Amino acid sequence: MEAFLLATSAMRLALGYSPHRQQLLAARVLLDDRLAEMATGEGKTAAIALAAAVAALGRTPVHVVTANDYLAQRDAQQLRAFFGLLQLRVDCVTQPMDAAARRRAYGRHVTYCTAKELAFDYLRDGLARTGDQSALEQRARRAGAGPGVLTQAPVLRGLCMAIIDEADTVLIDEARVPLVLAQDDAVAGEGEFYQAALALARRLAPQQDYQGDADGKRFVLTAAGRARLSQWPVAAHPLLGHRSHREATVELALAALLALQRDHDYVVRAEGVLLIDETTGRAAVGRAWSRGLHQLVELKEGVAATRRNSTVNQITFQRFFPRYLRLAGASGTLAEAAGEFRQVYRLGVVRIPPRTAPRVTRSPARLYGDSAGLWQAVADEAATVAATGRPVLIGTGTVAQSQALSQVLQGRGLPHQVLNARQDQGESELIGQAGRAGAITVATSMAGRGTDIVLEPSVVDRGGLHVILCQLNASARIDRQFLGRAGRQGQPGSTAVMIAADFPLLQQWCPRYWMETLLRFGGPPVLLGATVRLVQTAESLTQKKQRVTLCHVAEAEHRELTFSRQMHHEK
Repeated sequence: MEAFLLATSAMRLALGYSPHRQQLLAARVLLDDRLAEMATGEGKTAAIALAAAVAALGRTPVHVVTANDYLAQRDAQQLRAFFGLLQLRVDCVTQPMDAAARRRAYGRHVTYCTAKELAFDYLRDGLARTGDQSALEQRARRAGAGPGVLTQAPVLRGLCMAIIDEADTVLIDEARVPLVLAQDDAVAGEGEFYQAALALARRLAPQQDYQGDADGKRFVLTAAGRARLSQWPVAAHPLLGHRSHREATVELALAALLALQRDHDYVVRAEGVLLIDETTGRAAVGRAWSRGLHQLVELKEGVAATRRNSTVNQITFQRFFPRYLRLAGASGTLAEAAGEFRQVYRLGVVRIPPRTAPRVTRSPARLYGDSAGLWQAVADEAATVAATGRPVLIGTGTVAQSQALSQVLQGRGLPHQVLNARQDQGESELIGQAGRAGAITVATSMAGRGTDIVLEPSVVDRGGLHVILCQLNASARIDRQFLGRAGRQGQPGSTAVMIAADFPLLQQWCPRYWMETLLRFGGPPVLLGATVRLVQTAESLTQKKQRVTLCHVAEAEHRELTFSRQMHHEK
């Protein structure tokens, strides 16, 4: 309690800011190694800083996990005076930093960083941990890691306590994304090999030479298709000339051509092909497909192909974060995933009530026949609301959708800003301007953006921010993240959900006759509660399937982790 009072006083003296009751409650929840759900705009940054300071005063090194490098650097800099008044040192880990600088940053009392930086530093340190390896394993690791790696001191001094901002994004949405530490493993002639595989895949006939699975993401060669590969000249290299490897590469080439879509799964920039993070809508710099798929996509797009890498070490967030002695986190949307947090991470969720009751007007969902009609209707609504002096925030599912809507807005002469994986460098400035009177902003996602939309005083008087959600997510929690931008801190606001019948999730779960009936009798747009229930059913079915798989995997990994800890203590 004394440390809590000391930290609260230090924040008031150093920053001129007195934490309110909700922030104090959230900080107490975090110190109890639980998850705190705080509404957007309630001040998660201050609550996390208080909890980190109290833990650090108790001689516990703390890693504060933020959504991106910008937020890690911003929070460490803005809170430096606060931590300094408590005689605590704070630093951040961002790209680019060498091992020595990272080691110094992790040596501070509180270190701000991203989940990926933490996990990859842990993997790199793992190459130097040889105590539990046999002599043969050490030789193999030394050969794979290259000279000098094993003699370098680790940058992390242990996994004591982590406080995760946007905890649902890290621990649920990105839980099983493999984080792979790789090294160059390309062989001579591999570029020409991929070119030949891509050219051959383009000549194959569907159904006759190959067949796709139900979701159209994976393709398998038929007997006729495999026979056509016999025309491929035999390579001298044992890998490139192997029949099974050639067949697998052609199947990957089919996936690159038919399954992966530009501006949906990836974007092309000056630096090459960049994957799009499904949760944040950002370009995932440094992430790549494996087994040559990334190189095949690069060749498909006509950009310079990078060299293929092989795996040296890998981990997932689901396996990494339970290794901390203490784990906590905060987000605005945790309640929907409370079961997963309890089963997978043994973490409870506590909802922090907002300071003031929400004043948000929610319109019924509207369904349109196709995306073209949807974008016209969205442009109509955006123009009408913006004309009253209120700002409008529009959420789309993909980069391609945001560009299609942008073209409609541009055609009508409506000034607007677009925030997606193509234009994400100046996102903080763009979001900061989204609260101006009459502003129209189109974004693919708002998860983990870390910057509040601050409304002009005149905007508050006119009704606040209007949010239009034009996407369907497999999780209602992600929808709530976007809609939660309206009405922050008790301000007025309004939301609308506008979707099209050709959205993939509706096509996947809804019978065609049902959609046709809704459109025929309700007319576009369809203001029916059945549409909302339909969407929620599809989301719940998808989430249930993911939840069962996630929990089964996590229980096995938890038993494995517990056993490894027991073995470590016995030693």
